[in-house]
Amino acid sequence: MAQFVDWDLAAATAGALGKNGPRVSLSEATEIVAQLRRLADEAAEHVSAYTGLTPVGTPAPVRVVDRRDWVDANVAGMREVISPLISQLSEKEPSALTEMIGSRATGLQTGTVLAFLSGRVLGQFDVLANDPGQLLLVAPNIVDVERRLEADPRDFRLWVCLHEVTHRVQFTAVPWMRGYFLGEVQAFVDASQADDDRFLERLRRAVGMLASSARDPQSRTSVLDLVQTPGQKAVLDRLTALMTLLEGHAEFVMDGVGPEVVPSVEQIRARFNQRREPASPVERAFRRLIGIDAKMRQYAEGRAFVHGVVERVGMTGFNKVFSSPLTLPKIGELADPDAWVARVHGRTAPAADAG
Repeated sequence: MAQFVDWDLAAATAGALGKNGPRVSLSEATEIVAQLRRLADEAAEHVSAYTGLTPVGTPAPVRVVDRRDWVDANVAGMREVISPLISQLSEKEPSALTEMIGSRATGLQTGTVLAFLSGRVLGQFDVLANDPGQLLLVAPNIVDVERRLEADPRDFRLWVCLHEVTHRVQFTAVPWMRGYFLGEVQAFVDASQADDDRFLERLRRAVGMLASSARDPQSRTSVLDLVQTPGQKAVLDRLTALMTLLEGHAEFVMDGVGPEVVPSVEQIRARFNQRREPASPVERAFRRLIGIDAKMRQYAEGRAFVHGVVERVGMTGFNKVFSSPLTLPKIGELADPDAWVARVHGRTAPAADAG
């Protein structure tokens, strides 16, 4: 089978196009790495105390990485997730698929996206790395942003750790979470075979639609929106609801804990929110097409859902969301906390507890 994505070229392209990190001396770099590890441990205590969630077992230590390490980790994960999908599609349409889009072209495109993201991502819980996953902190980006924001380094680093460690707690305190997530990813792959609408036809339509989307500043279309099947959309709705919950929960926790342990948190949050606004029309279009704008909406929509539920039933009541896949919010409930409370708690009247 011909390779659909040249993963080695993708990694090399990301490395070549990626920007250099901020200037730091060797001694500074050593201290930054050590401090991030200490702050991640400190954040873990704050997050567990605030959420009431306790990891099962001992999580793997945080891995502090540079931009190239982050790219390599994500190339490995994408190879694992995407290769089965491409293998299945190639079995149905082997020659047409490889003729239409060569592996080197897709490698270059993937590398370009990774190069853009590698200079922006502050941290990531890599679910594909192992069981239950590996927490990554991208040191050059953290230092770069704290300098741009003129933030207190320790305060900013701890604030970032609160968000990223919350993701680790979500997967280590909820044993079924990783299996559910990977099962939904596999369901997304399987749905590519179960639909009569052929992949290449959708891909051809996507080429024209991308141009229209780029010209429309109000469009919310991403690349993934353009190539998914109807069957995949149903799976994607469940994945979107899950990721919106997890991102919103992390935002809620970092802002809830922050005022107690991060003295300059208000200033950091205000300046950080300004940073999230794309700087130019070109960047806005690129962010939209690769789905970053959707990610930004997840932060806000998810946080509003978590806040609404905690306001109604308290933190202990909110934690029922992690009881099983059946208690996860449905995509329509994200904007309607009352609907989730009624379905899961069996009541509509606000009754916040102290937990």
